[in-house]
Parts: sequence; C-alpha cells; structure tokens
Amino acid sequence: MALQESTALDFYQTYFEPMVYLDYFKMGQSPVGDDCLYFLLKHYNAIFKSGGLKGKLLIDIGSGPSIYQLLSACESFEEIIATDYTDKNRLELEKWLKKVPGAFDWSPVVKYVCELEGDRDKWADKEERLRRTVTQVLKCDVNKEQPLEPAVLPLADCVLSSLCLEAACLTQEAFRAALRHIRTLLRPRGHLVLGGGFDTTFYMVGAKKFPCLPLKEKFVCEALQKSGFTIEKLETAPRAAETMSDEQSDYTAMFVVVAQRND
Repeated sequence: MALQESTALDFYQTYFEPMVYLDYFKMGQSPVGDDCLYFLLKHYNAIFKSGGLKGKLLIDIGSGPSIYQLLSACESFEEIIATDYTDKNRLELEKWLKKVPGAFDWSPVVKYVCELEGDRDKWADKEERLRRTVTQVLKCDVNKEQPLEPAVLPLADCVLSSLCLEAACLTQEAFRAALRHIRTLLRPRGHLVLGGGFDTTFYMVGAKKFPCLPLKEKFVCEALQKSGFTIEKLETAPRAAETMSDEQSDYTAMFVVVAQRND
C-alpha cells in the first residue's frame, strides 16, 4: 500500500466520528446530506426493485456507520455482508443491527424508501428484514489485493459501494487498483453498483476535513472498463442549486453506475 493511502486510512481510524458523520442523514437538517441521500436512494430503489438486480449474496464495501444504501437491496438478496475500515464505524453499525440503545434513528430514511416502494407503513418490517439479511460486519481495506482478508467468502452476486472509493483512494492509480481488488469479490458476470460524487476534493465531519479524489465521469468510466467491467447504466445529477453555498463538501454532481464483471 502506498504511504499516502496508509496515512489517509490512519486519519480515518483516528479522527472519523460516526455519530457526527450521521448528521448528514438526518432528513431535513442537512441540505448536502439530503441532496446526496435522495439521489442515491431513488437510484438504488430503481436498481434493486422487482425485476432488477437480485441474487444470493451482496457485499457492501465501505458501509461506514450507514444502512441507507442497503434498504432496497435487502429485498433482492438473501444475504448482505457489510464492511468498513474503521473500528468505530463497524461498532456503530452493529449498534443499529442489534438495537442497542443510543443507536442512530434511521426510521425517517427507512420510511422514505418504503414510500418509494409503494408502502410507507411497512418501514418497521423493512428494518427487521435488513437486520436479518445483514449476517456479518467485516473489516475491509480496498487498497489490499484481498480487501476482506483474512475472511474467506463465497463470490458475491453483487458488490455495492456508496460514497467510499473517492474517500479511500487519493490517487487515480489507487482508485483503479481498488476496482480490480473489488472485482475479485464478484462471481463471473456479477454486478458492481457504485455511487459517489464528481469533483469532490473534501467533505467535512464536524470540524474535521477529509480529503477525496476528485472524480470525473470520463475517468470513472475508463477505470471501470480497464478494470474488467462493462458499464450497463450510468445516472448523474448536478448538485442542487440551494446547496451551493454549503461548505460541508465541494462535489459538483452525483452519480450511480451499474457495471458487470467481464469474464
């Protein structure tokens, strides 16, 4: 691992505070959070809804302390394995999964996803379904050739990664390498679902600034193709005008891409 990536990961391990980060996901309280969240939830719903991507195993790379990205997928996959680099994020995620008092309240987000699916009132059932479906929360480092070592898992039908790679990979080569590493977790013809932001150089978690790799659409597409993927769908949306003065992050647009492993 390059020194730059190693230093960045140490910074996350030391300074990333999950409960402060989760302020982004308090619907109606963070304009930047809402902008990203509504875009991602809408497209994840479209990707995983009935007739969309489905299978036995989905691996979520860089889950953070978050569940929003799994709310639609849990209807389409028998098992989900969540992963993250930092100990604090994995512990925070486990708190919600185990209903530990003081865990983050995801219910407004869950209700919104249920509304997208046509029945807002089933939100409690969805929370329980997700808790049953997430069977493990593992350590992950996308800079390693085997990102989940020492865990040994069956090949996944789908790998999902949301708002992760541009934060974990601070050079273009590291980003390409991470895609190659993630590819090894997928079965032949399996799918990668990647969500993120374009042109992001930083985002804030409280008073701490976390650097990002500024991605361009052309680069992401070329990196996927050179890493052994065929792009099936790419959705983008410019940053909402009302968030432009918000200094929590400097992304210019959001994207979600669906790509299939070449074999």
